[in-house]
Amino acid sequence: MGYSVAQSKTSKGWLKEHFDDPFVKQAQKDGYRSRASYKLLEVQEKDRLFRPGMTVVDLGSAPGGWSQVASRLIGEKGRIIASDILPMDSIADVTFIEGDFTEDSVFEAILAAIDEQPVDLVISDMAPNMSGTPEVDQPAAIYLCELALDMAERVLKPGGDFLIKVFHGEGFDEYFKLMRSRFDKVVTRKPDASRGRSRETYLLGKGYKGQE
Repeated sequence: MGYSVAQSKTSKGWLKEHFDDPFVKQAQKDGYRSRASYKLLEVQEKDRLFRPGMTVVDLGSAPGGWSQVASRLIGEKGRIIASDILPMDSIADVTFIEGDFTEDSVFEAILAAIDEQPVDLVISDMAPNMSGTPEVDQPAAIYLCELALDMAERVLKPGGDFLIKVFHGEGFDEYFKLMRSRFDKVVTRKPDASRGRSRETYLLGKGYKGQE
């Protein structure tokens, strides 16, 4: 989710690093909305998650970097349902639902958008609104991941895939085990486009086992 970082003495340095970042420059050149697009493209190159004609749910989609990539990869016959608590500028062939996906009304709207049909892939690049205090941020991040996994379990078809951003720290190992119990295979991915010092990593669950 595209939450703003509080202004601080380091923010000028962050802005300089951000605009000097080769992935940010490339994103501007390629017309992608964020450097996050390249993280997804790297995973796609390795794992071939997207196929033409598939149905994808993108959680925490704003500003739309992942939906843009997904839309190009699945083509006109594919469908993307994107959701975020923040607004997102429209993307061709993407159905956007604004709101908190954990609220019943938003969840129902997502179900309606997929015609109650199971989906092939759920992707999530969400992060909580970081306070800078790990004791607060890490549990919030893991909780968000748990909610996303719960959502994925409710909409994925058996054999479907789930890609999610997770932050290393307390609760990570337990979450990894939880995913392993739900999917045939779980792998970690740390794309080059993810800043080296960042604690973020991506977990890919392949082959959803279906509701118990």
